[in-house]
Amino acid sequence: MARLVMKFGGVSVADGSRLRHVGDLVLHFSRDNEIVLVTSALQGVTDDLLACARKAAKEGNVSEVIDFMEKLTDRHNQAITDAIKDPQIAKEISETVSRKLCELEKAYIGICYLGELTARSLDYISSYGEQLAAPILAGVLRDMGIPSLHFTGSEAGIVTDSNYGDSRPLEKTYTLIPQRLLPLKGVPVVTGFIAQDEKGTITTLGRGGSDLSASLIGAAIDADEIWFWKETSGIMTTDPKIVPEAKSIPSISYREAMELSNFGAKVLHPRSIEPAIRKGIPVRVKCTFDPDIPGTLIVHDDIPKADVIKAVTLHKNVALLNISGAGMNGTLGVAARAFSALAKAGINIVMISQGSSEANISIIIEERQVEKA
Repeated sequence: MARLVMKFGGVSVADGSRLRHVGDLVLHFSRDNEIVLVTSALQGVTDDLLACARKAAKEGNVSEVIDFMEKLTDRHNQAITDAIKDPQIAKEISETVSRKLCELEKAYIGICYLGELTARSLDYISSYGEQLAAPILAGVLRDMGIPSLHFTGSEAGIVTDSNYGDSRPLEKTYTLIPQRLLPLKGVPVVTGFIAQDEKGTITTLGRGGSDLSASLIGAAIDADEIWFWKETSGIMTTDPKIVPEAKSIPSISYREAMELSNFGAKVLHPRSIEPAIRKGIPVRVKCTFDPDIPGTLIVHDDIPKADVIKAVTLHKNVALLNISGAGMNGTLGVAARAFSALAKAGINIVMISQGSSEANISIIIEERQVEKA
């Protein structure tokens, strides 16, 4: 029996019918495997939570907050109605979600009156997307006969520094997670994206945070594989929105996956697989809506392939900075001086290329930093 960590993104848990579909997938795979589930918020909820918080701090309009909360409540209640058939389980989950919504509304009203929004407050607010989704998904599993409890990331043992909005996991996380989750009983549902610092304050893991949560849990409990369920059929040879003929890559190395992520492939954030790399755990990217497709397997070693090029990515919103001149040939320290000047100006270098003639250096930077460069 294999031990799997499965993470489902916002598109996969967008509404009641999709939550039910996730339950069907877990029911199927749990027959032969131990599973830990990691969930994102319902599609678009985190962005909505943050937008409402910023508006509340700026305008202080309590009635608008109440209107927003009513819509948010209706959406999650509808998801419960559509996804959970047992009325007793549905009632219990509704009460849990209602308590969470009351906490959230109080926080919004506080922001309205204070007229300020700190990074710590943003983490607190944004954490509620996952906190609302996890109980519903656990309820769906129970409705299907699968024992399940829901945990926040902090309850599952993820502890970070206090860099709100983009916190980094501390080493103790790898010890705490197995203490909290093992031995596995049924299928636990853990909120992605959310953690806490050593003071017990809610933190979030930044972009790709839910994937990172799954990777941390997988590494900590020595999972056999970590599965990221997406809306695409794995990591593609290029962006299918631009090239419809794009195909799924059957297998790829950790290094190649991180390179593709760094240069525009949005399926995975580079940081999200670091814990898996640390333990050498294979990562699989699968499609929620076509689960029979194997997807892409990401492993430690490069896998030989007949094609020289495995994939092509597009990195948008960048600019090319050229430094050229015949006098550069053989002159020591030109590149070092250029890089030092850019670093002092706080400019991030995306890519560097230099011809063998040494008469030209091409530097790719973010387009928004062109004037500073």
